[in-house]
Amino acid sequence: MSIISLRTKLGYGFGHVLNDLCSAMWFTYLLVYFHHVLLFDNGLAGVVLLIGQVADALSTPFVGREADRTDDLPFCVRYGRRKTWHLFGSAMVLCAFPFIFMGCLGCANAHDWAQVVYYAPFVVVFQFGWAATQISHLSLIPSITQDPNDRTELNAIRYGFTVMSNVTVYVVTWLVLGLDTSSKGQEAGIGPEDAAKFRYIVAIVLVIGMVFVGLFHGLVKEKGNDYNTLATPQVESNGSVSGSDSANSTPPPPSPVPCNHFRMTATDWLKNTQFYQIAVLYMATRLFCNLSQAYVPIYLQDSLHLQEESVAYIPLVMYVSGFLTTTGMRALNKYIGRKASYMLGTVVGASAAVGLRFGEGPLYVSYLLYVVAALLGAGGSVMLVTSLSITADLIGPNVESGAFVYGSMSFTDKLSNGIAVVLIQNLNPCINCCPECSNYYRDILFYCCGGAAVLGLLAAISLLPAKIGDRRKGQVSETTSNPTPIPPGSCARDGCPPACPSNPPTDAILALGGSCSGGCGGSDNGGDGDSGDGGGGGVTATAATTASTKETDQQGTEEYLAIPQGVRVRVTSASSESDGDIV
Repeated sequence: MSIISLRTKLGYGFGHVLNDLCSAMWFTYLLVYFHHVLLFDNGLAGVVLLIGQVADALSTPFVGREADRTDDLPFCVRYGRRKTWHLFGSAMVLCAFPFIFMGCLGCANAHDWAQVVYYAPFVVVFQFGWAATQISHLSLIPSITQDPNDRTELNAIRYGFTVMSNVTVYVVTWLVLGLDTSSKGQEAGIGPEDAAKFRYIVAIVLVIGMVFVGLFHGLVKEKGNDYNTLATPQVESNGSVSGSDSANSTPPPPSPVPCNHFRMTATDWLKNTQFYQIAVLYMATRLFCNLSQAYVPIYLQDSLHLQEESVAYIPLVMYVSGFLTTTGMRALNKYIGRKASYMLGTVVGASAAVGLRFGEGPLYVSYLLYVVAALLGAGGSVMLVTSLSITADLIGPNVESGAFVYGSMSFTDKLSNGIAVVLIQNLNPCINCCPECSNYYRDILFYCCGGAAVLGLLAAISLLPAKIGDRRKGQVSETTSNPTPIPPGSCARDGCPPACPSNPPTDAILALGGSCSGGCGGSDNGGDGDSGDGGGGGVTATAATTASTKETDQQGTEEYLAIPQGVRVRVTSASSESDGDIV
């Protein structure tokens, strides 16, 4: 099994920094900026965020499907489909995001709805670019490694950089908002006079993000893109390979990548029960993280009435706690498992929501608030890292449709968050802040974030009886329904399907029929490895017939052959000859 280099690990972590910086500004300060600086009412501020979330939700399935395509332009093939989408998305983010925090240029005194129309195109472009960057970055994980622990480590590294990006935003915000506060009172909050400070913050974080985008594209190389360079071998009945360099070629070593999978299309995923269970789990996780990120600053301003710098240093405590938690995520997942780790995170997160609801008084504001913020960050960190690892486990070796899965998960996340924010904003009893409604956002954090943690816990409990990534029988794509000749003699024992290629193209996996225990074990025909026809000819099987084989059911395993897309396999036997074209 190949070891991921430190360069690849760091480079992968760099790839989502720009998105994380913008996400921190978007979820933490968008409502604060529109409500306290631009003086939008609560409902319209929520509409702006909803436009972005709906645009993101609609973009993610499209980006996921397009990122899984194999008929790319030559540049995409050479550079990498996912890296191309990442580069394109990053450019869109850099172009559109600054205008969201620059005020309405030339229409500052227009009606609020007119300003919403002005901001909408920039929000849509930003969210499409953000989705393209996120999905392309996430879908690289199954391509980089098939080892579950390595996937957890990559997710932990990714979240570690997410935390550091958020910390950077909060430190910059703390420094910028803390400048020139002599004219304000000690308890003064954020107001229209802070508009220029938000522009400075956005400019600083975008420059930082642009640097990390360049580092990502320089350090990470996407593999398995050029399908035109694949050989077109012809496999004879004795297992030899005809074609270029066939005389000197040797069989590839057995791959550590498990072959017990078949090609999964979008339709196949939509028929998979675990797909929906994990979608609910991921949605609950994102609701907990994003709503806490969005409403803690407003809670500090409207409920606790703290000074303006509090919207920086309290979230900073949350994310430092989350960052420290990520350092132990690999060991935690290894020793107690994914599901138990996630459930532990939901308990910690729900405890923090209870603390927010019942915390009050000088002791709470001075000391206990930091403890609650640390629990909020640690719980969200465990839930998010583990949910991403669970999603990667669901995809397993089916990396040909990994971007679709991540896009679908993100669809539920964005749409649910947008709807939740609009409902919260429109249910606010006050147009402007007043003492009578100061506890509204406190209750929102308790019921919404606590409820999301409980929903995630229930989703994790529903997954306890099942093995994540286990494909149910009968969920086979139509592309595998036709019999395909499988040559014998392709591994240590004749008669069983050959092992997966050592480095199969990550988005060109096609499942063929046939199974044998352990990849090179006894054949389904009950012999000692000879073909079923007794004449040394090719073995013909389908994924459907394999799934229905009683002996396979008793062994509790299904194994399939993964062959790069577009390869023509020619099988010749003494009695018959047939060609199998894989399309």
